[in-house]
Amino acid sequence: MKTADSNSPDYNGILSSAEHIRSLREHIQQHNEELTGRFHAGIPAADLIRARSDFMDELLGACWNHFLGPEAQQLALVAVGGYGRRELHPYSDIDLLILLDAHCSSGARAEDSAYRQSLAEFFNLLWDIGLKPAHSVRTIDECVEQARQDLTVITNLMECRLLDGSPALFKELWARIGPEHLWSSREFFEAKMAEQAARYAKYHDTAYNLEPNIKEGPGGLRDIQIIGWIIKRHYNASNLNDLLLHGWLTEAEHGELMQAQHFLWQLRFALHTLTGRCEDRLLFEYQKELARKFGYQDPNVNQAVEQFMQRYFRTVMGLERLNEMLLQLFKEAALHRDEDAVILPINKNFQAVNNYIEALHPNVFREQPLALLQIFLLLQQNSGLLGIRAATIRLIRQHLYLIDEGFRSNPEACRLFMEILRQPGGITHQLRRMNRYGILAAYLPAFGHVVGRMQYDLFHVYTVDEHTLFVVRNLRRFALEKHKAEHPLCTEIFQIIEKPELLYIAGLMHDIAKGSGGDHSTVGARIAGDFCQRHGINRRDTDLVKWLVQNHLLMSMTAQRKDISDPDVIHEFATAIGNQETLNYLYLLTVADIRATNPNLWNSWKDALLKELYLTTRWAFRRGLAKPLEQQEKINEVKSESLALLRRLGISDRTIENVWQMVNDEYFLRYLAEEIAWHTVAISACKPGDLPLVLLRPVSQRGSAEIFLYAKDQDFIFAYSTAVLDQLGLTVFDAKIITSADGYVLNSYHVLEQTGEPINDHLRQAQICSRLRACLQHPSCTPLRVHRREPREIRHFTVPTQIYFHDDPQNRYSILELVTTDRPGLLSKVGQAFRQCDIRLYNAKISTIGSRAEDIFYITDHQDRPLDIDLQKRRLSEAIITLVGPS
Repeated sequence: MKTADSNSPDYNGILSSAEHIRSLREHIQQHNEELTGRFHAGIPAADLIRARSDFMDELLGACWNHFLGPEAQQLALVAVGGYGRRELHPYSDIDLLILLDAHCSSGARAEDSAYRQSLAEFFNLLWDIGLKPAHSVRTIDECVEQARQDLTVITNLMECRLLDGSPALFKELWARIGPEHLWSSREFFEAKMAEQAARYAKYHDTAYNLEPNIKEGPGGLRDIQIIGWIIKRHYNASNLNDLLLHGWLTEAEHGELMQAQHFLWQLRFALHTLTGRCEDRLLFEYQKELARKFGYQDPNVNQAVEQFMQRYFRTVMGLERLNEMLLQLFKEAALHRDEDAVILPINKNFQAVNNYIEALHPNVFREQPLALLQIFLLLQQNSGLLGIRAATIRLIRQHLYLIDEGFRSNPEACRLFMEILRQPGGITHQLRRMNRYGILAAYLPAFGHVVGRMQYDLFHVYTVDEHTLFVVRNLRRFALEKHKAEHPLCTEIFQIIEKPELLYIAGLMHDIAKGSGGDHSTVGARIAGDFCQRHGINRRDTDLVKWLVQNHLLMSMTAQRKDISDPDVIHEFATAIGNQETLNYLYLLTVADIRATNPNLWNSWKDALLKELYLTTRWAFRRGLAKPLEQQEKINEVKSESLALLRRLGISDRTIENVWQMVNDEYFLRYLAEEIAWHTVAISACKPGDLPLVLLRPVSQRGSAEIFLYAKDQDFIFAYSTAVLDQLGLTVFDAKIITSADGYVLNSYHVLEQTGEPINDHLRQAQICSRLRACLQHPSCTPLRVHRREPREIRHFTVPTQIYFHDDPQNRYSILELVTTDRPGLLSKVGQAFRQCDIRLYNAKISTIGSRAEDIFYITDHQDRPLDIDLQKRRLSEAIITLVGPS
């Protein structure tokens, strides 16, 4: 135990005082405040976490001696885990082991009960003063048995440190947990590798989630600790400085490792002091304050956060590289040193050693700079190779400076890079490896600017470089038969793509200008054009790549914000694309992009919507853009298809006519034939006592559940029904409102669960229909206010409410665009505003992007005319803002 200095309190006096608990609490609080003050004054966290560890040593030692005294020599008080390493952040767990002599366990002697009572009092005091220790009480045999079975236990024991009690007992424990008795160096290494792989998988194999865990996430503190544990197990090393002594790290690498550890320690210490608890997640609510504390100032607060987080992501990316290299080096040089290596020549620069590629000599890259690209092509061409030898990874990183303008302009370098993109396999793996080792950022400087760059919103959940590589991965999956079940149409289209490498280039370039200050699509198209020109791509293909980058959002915006049942919308979209080949490329890029933006963003609704837009546009090309489908022709086609479906169901023409005479031609433009058939059957069978009619089918042609309401028209139907759907936790993607000639409404909503899952449970379906029917029967009893908890993240990403009015080319409606924060009850509030202003709603396209709602409403006044008076628009805008809020 650490000896108290002259500034230490009289622990004996405190502990014997009647108010000892209050006194100790105050003493701990005072120490915590002192550490926090020193941290804000600029003292490094590395000094402070050791100071807190020393403080705890002193405090625990005094408490131990008070309750057990020096005579308790059959016990030992041992610090384990992070506390054993003397790394104790303000709210870190205090991990303790009470080591018992074998004779003290299991009540072997009556006098041992005194120890048990004293231990209980010892731990009760620790809890009373707020320490909340994580502790275990074991004999040496029990420790050994637990360690043999549990990797976590042996890892904690490897860092044990005697605080007080029996040195002999502690020494015996240390001797019995050595690698010669259990968990040999090789067994420990292999188990830790499996543990790290499982931990990485838990965090989706990326350190670049927008709310990363700085301890457990890839590239976090755990990646540093795992290096220390493995080296310690093999060499009995005391700290990371021993990596230098054993030749595992160069001075530069050791400096990088220590600098990264310093930054993450600073960050963790700041998180603990900011939150007042053991918090290791960089949640949105802390990022702005942490950015300020770390000196990132910008008039645009979001920009400051993005700069701060880019530093974090680049730090953990560097740690991932070091972790990979060191563990690979350890495996080669320590675990397999005495084994016979299988060495096979590859070419004049490289050989394979035990299926890992290795540079033939340290000067390979200096003499042949192009080998910095060649090595990745060789990995693709030799599928038996498992990776790169650690010493060669180090050489790659040491020679990145060779990739300069001359290198980038070298025709052979350009050929090698294009060969990598043209290979039949390994493209994703090698691009990821090139990014991890810094090659991609060096070869494509514009890409280097987006490495580690986040966007402070809820939509883009990965950094730009990670998102980009996910896009390329998704494109590659379309090429592989084993992934066909995920996207059959994409796989089918990919087979007819003439030059897949153009698609990969567009994927690499589509967001490369994020953060450049201009429109990223326009700037990105220019960068893509320069890339294509430098890499010898012909003019036609270059124009295609540039167009794809410039317009990579066109298809998703059209599908989600426009009425794709309108022939004019399809003709406009097809005209913008120009030909079938471009449509194929754009569809594949769009699906890959959306799926790589946010795991929760892709759902069956978006899948069906994009597929419908693709197929409809493909038909427009086959028909010929010079002969666009006229609205009446579309109406006749839909009627004919619907009629055929209904006749097959045995519905008479007279019954069909009775239903259809109550709706206008607009109805046949906006609904699919199978939807019309469903509605017609339901309405024709409906008796007055069945109203209001509420039907739900779990899977529609558009991939979502469809809810159909048929009822007498009344005020606030849209407001009330959407309030109920929201309260039930459903996400509305599309709403169509039809009022029949005899005063009935035919409303349909396309919905999914908020998780994006379909509504498959029959009880759930019945609940939805029952709640909606009750709402329509007794609207006055239905609260318009939605009582559903707002997601935690929303309050950090409020969006100013903006309202725009657009003209409908056919002058049928006014088109209202609402951009605001997505909150519970939003659609219901909009519906209330419509009713207050005598507005009729005909169609709604609902799109939520993170915390941002971008909804489109097709509306008229109460006489079915577009809003042509500014006063009407201003009154409606004010009503919406009053109900929805300014943000």
